[in-house]
Amino acid sequence: MQKHLVTGILGLLVGLAVGFVGANRLNRETGAPAPETAVSAAATPPDASDGAKTAAQPDVAAMIERAQAEPNNFAVQMQMGQMYAQIGKFDKAAEFYRKGLAINPNNFQANVVLANALFDARQFEEAEKSYTRALDINPKDLNARADLGTTFVERQNPDYDRAIKEFDAALHVDPKHEPSLYYLGIAYFRKGDVENAQKALQRLESTSPNSELAGRLRQNLAAK
Repeated sequence: MQKHLVTGILGLLVGLAVGFVGANRLNRETGAPAPETAVSAAATPPDASDGAKTAAQPDVAAMIERAQAEPNNFAVQMQMGQMYAQIGKFDKAAEFYRKGLAINPNNFQANVVLANALFDARQFEEAEKSYTRALDINPKDLNARADLGTTFVERQNPDYDRAIKEFDAALHVDPKHEPSLYYLGIAYFRKGDVENAQKALQRLESTSPNSELAGRLRQNLAAK
């Protein structure tokens, strides 16, 4: 294995946890025009342990070599995807997540982390497909539903009505789902429907008046 690949990963790697977790973060930055800032419906992954932060180069090299040697090992391919996601190389992460899904296509979380990586790579149309696949497996997951809606808000040619439909579907199940309320307000705001954007803000403030999302949505709407 090429040495520069190993050292490059070591230089950027924050920490590699056992198993795999989603790439979504509460404060996901998507590059949308200021002051509107995209957020994720999923929770922030836990901090890595001190031991993981000081992983030795041979450990990373061994992982890379194992991924090549065991192309049919689902867990190894997903771990490699996680490692690349953690250092912000989302295209490469998606490559390994797809390898994992080729082995276990009906794994809900694997479909979600692929969608997350594609979202972070700003491949929103592709992320839509993976969130939809995840929801085919588990239609009750509100975070995946909200993230699916967000792909329609953030893409180059937004479909706000479709986004609102997804957020409303999540809110029908849980009227207090904060990410859905936040992005419902953003979708209405970008659509030019200030009245309904304000209603979404009121609902979010009623649910959690001191939350970061309520403050962020309040700031967005005040910027017009």
